[in-house]
Amino acid sequence: MDEERNLYVTDILESEVRRYALGSKNGTLVAGGHRRGIGKNQFNNPASLFVDRQQTVYVSDKENHRVMKWEKGATEGVVVAGNNGDGNTLKQLSYAGGLFVDSIGTVYVTDIRNHRVMRWPKGAQQGTVIVGGNG
Repeated sequence: MDEERNLYVTDILESEVRRYALGSKNGTLVAGGHRRGIGKNQFNNPASLFVDRQQTVYVSDKENHRVMKWEKGATEGVVVAGNNGDGNTLKQLSYAGGLFVDSIGTVYVTDIRNHRVMRWPKGAQQGTVIVGGNG
């Protein structure tokens, strides 16, 4: 939920994220919604999400091995972690999972198949391992 009490939901089948106002039955599309794919307006299994105070939505795009950032009102996202294929280098993720973003924009994401948690500072081209990575 955000500070305005909107609920955000990932829909794996539709490859999208929707925002629901309290009591609403119909959500508003805020990210994705263009079927599965690798484009900047697509997801392939949107797994976890984080919403900041500006209603910017961060989504772990599990099977595209990346984290996407969608500013409020955006029609496409920006890659903020991963997006260099499935792998175990510091520039890669292998199935992006749980997600947290701190107040200065640092992304923390579970790298499921590499058994680690990665930290990606804002604007970084690669992350650092902060926990795990031992298989």
